[in-house]
Order: sequence, then structure tokens, then C-alpha cells
Amino acid sequence: MSSVSEIANIFEAFQQVNVLIIGDVMIDRYLYGSSNRISPEAPVPIFDIERSEDILGGAANVALNVKKLGGTPILVSVAGNDNDGQKLLKLLHQKEIYSTGITLAEGRKTTVKTRVINEEGKYLHRFDYEMTDDIDERFEIALIDSTVDLIDANKPSVILLQDYNKGVLTHRLIANFIHIGKQLDIPVVVDPKINNFFNYKDCTLFKPNLREASESLGLDLTNAQPDAIHQAAREIRERLNCKHVVLTLSEQGMLFDEEGDSDWMPAYERNIVDVSGAGDTVVSVLAMGVAMGLDLFATTELANIAGGLVCEKPGVCPIDAEELMVEAERIMFGEEEISDEIVEETPIVEEIPTSDVPPDPAPPIEEDLKKKSNSPYLIDKSKNKKTG
Repeated sequence: MSSVSEIANIFEAFQQVNVLIIGDVMIDRYLYGSSNRISPEAPVPIFDIERSEDILGGAANVALNVKKLGGTPILVSVAGNDNDGQKLLKLLHQKEIYSTGITLAEGRKTTVKTRVINEEGKYLHRFDYEMTDDIDERFEIALIDSTVDLIDANKPSVILLQDYNKGVLTHRLIANFIHIGKQLDIPVVVDPKINNFFNYKDCTLFKPNLREASESLGLDLTNAQPDAIHQAAREIRERLNCKHVVLTLSEQGMLFDEEGDSDWMPAYERNIVDVSGAGDTVVSVLAMGVAMGLDLFATTELANIAGGLVCEKPGVCPIDAEELMVEAERIMFGEEEISDEIVEETPIVEEIPTSDVPPDPAPPIEEDLKKKSNSPYLIDKSKNKKTG
């Protein structure tokens, strides 16, 4: 099997992957128009809106990336029971992403990031409508219940925790979801923000960016030497007791770190238009690779390529699987190796069985957890039951 065929096989195998995504969902709203006059009310320009566009953002954009890669996203989150919450559900439905794990909560706002863009494509303003307080215990329990039910029904190969510090991933829920992953032998991939940075102990793969790592470690890594950045990644991995750290470094590429190995992957030259959503694309590819048990160095290289591709397009946009496959073949193996020549190699991904015979049914997840767990982190639902 040729190396190029291996890449094609990976993308074909992506179609068998179920990814459970838990985190902060939002809408990315774009207002396009122009400003040609000054307001008579105050010396400020008047912006004439010519069109608007709403697209999926946050964990919902991660779900869209997974779907575009060929996988099946299963999304769990809390949004506001408001007009934007209904709009979010409609957008998910239009993209054929399951929304049964989304809870609409009274008293919460659905996060909306509104960007104002002029006729030249220049960003003028961004307005955020959001609530960042942690969800309360009622909704923590709702998310636990949704997660247990969705795992039981969909048998995900990986859990992806997408944290934007908007209140969905509380300390208690983080501990619960990592605990569930460990008990059921499901790897847990994390895309963190600063507030909960060191609460993701025992996850499988942790993907911060350089700013998040710098602030969380109390270091200035902006212009640090490579040795210092390698050391920072190693410290994060050791403090979290996780297997892998992938540190994204913007135009400097990515750093992959695991016990006994730390490798720097330079970024490829790109015509950068917009970096919004690139992290969502990167962690989606990483999660798919972890789910399939791929070589993590090769998976990080694929994620590096994917992140660069989406930066060449305006706005938050998901990766195109066909475009990524072609670009990966070009970069990873070179044009001269893309041929019909067959070379015997050890596959980097096992063949997925195509048998029509279903596997033995798994035991109910909730019952299984009760048998296995004495974790102090799990929420005691009994104290929330109503009594007569």
C-alpha cells in the first residue's frame, strides 16, 4: 500500500468515528456593510448593514469540523432559552448535527459574537453578547445525564472537551467527564482556556495555544527560545498527568510533546486571511486521530496542515476534507510520490471491519459506572430529588 493510499484510507475511516463533544456553543454573527456618513447625533460614523450571516461557533464549530471530516459529532452543551438559542438549534439542524444533547436554560444567554466588516473585508468592531457564570447544579446534572445516555446510544470513540470559559465546563463536570472516559476506556481530548487550565488532570491529549500556556504557567513565552517552549510543554504534561500535549504556536507551527519525545513542526507558508476558528479545526483533527489510534506525531502534522488551510479563508469556517487530503498528500509525501506505484508498508491505521454482524451489546453505561466507581467527584443526584 502506498503512503498516499494510507491517507485516503484514513479519511475513509474517519466516516466510522463518533466524537462526543462537550463544551461552550455559540453563534458567530457577521454584519457586512459600509460607512459613508457621520451621525448627526454624535461625531461617529453610521454603518449601513447590507447583509448578515449567522454560523456555528465554539463547540458547535468543532462539531461542524468533525462532520466535514466525515465523522459523526454528538454535541452536549447548555445555551440560553432565547431567540438565539432557537437559532442555534436551527443552524445545527441545517448542518444535520444532532442537537438532542443541547439544553436550553432559562435565565442564560446564548453566546453570540458579532463582527462588523466593511466592504473591503476589514474588521471594524466585535460585540459579544454572553454570560460566563458557571451553570448551576441542575444543568450540571442534565449534562451528566445527557452524556451517559449519548455514550450508551452512540458508543463514541473519543470525548472532546471544548472550553471557551463560558460556564458550561465547570470544575465538577470536568472531573466527571474525565472520570467517565477513564472508566469506559474512552480517550479524552481537551481544548482549554485559561480559567480551568490545570483542572484537566488525567486527560489523554491537551491542546493549549502559546498565550494560554504562558499565562497559566506565569511565563512570558512570546519570544522564548525553543528549549524554553519544550520545557513549558513538558511541565504542562507532567502537571496534568496527561499522555500528550500539542502546543499551537501560530505562525511558528506546533509542538508535540509526550514522554520521551518532543518535536517541533513548523508552519507551512500560507496566505493568512483570518485565524478565527483555526484552533477548532486543529483539535477536531487531533480528536479524530486519537479516536482511531493513529500515530500522534502524524496526526499532529495533519492538524497542522488543516489549521493553516482554514486560515486562508475569511471568517470562521470548517475544514474541507477533500482539500485537506489533497494538501496532506502534497506536503507529507511530495508530488513525486503521488503515483500508481504500490509499495508494501505497515499500515498506520488498522482496517475497520465491514462485517454486518453487530458486536455484543455493551452493558448500560450508568449501571456500569455505579459498579466501577467510588469517585468523590461524581454528583450525588439523590440530594436533588424532590421529596413529599
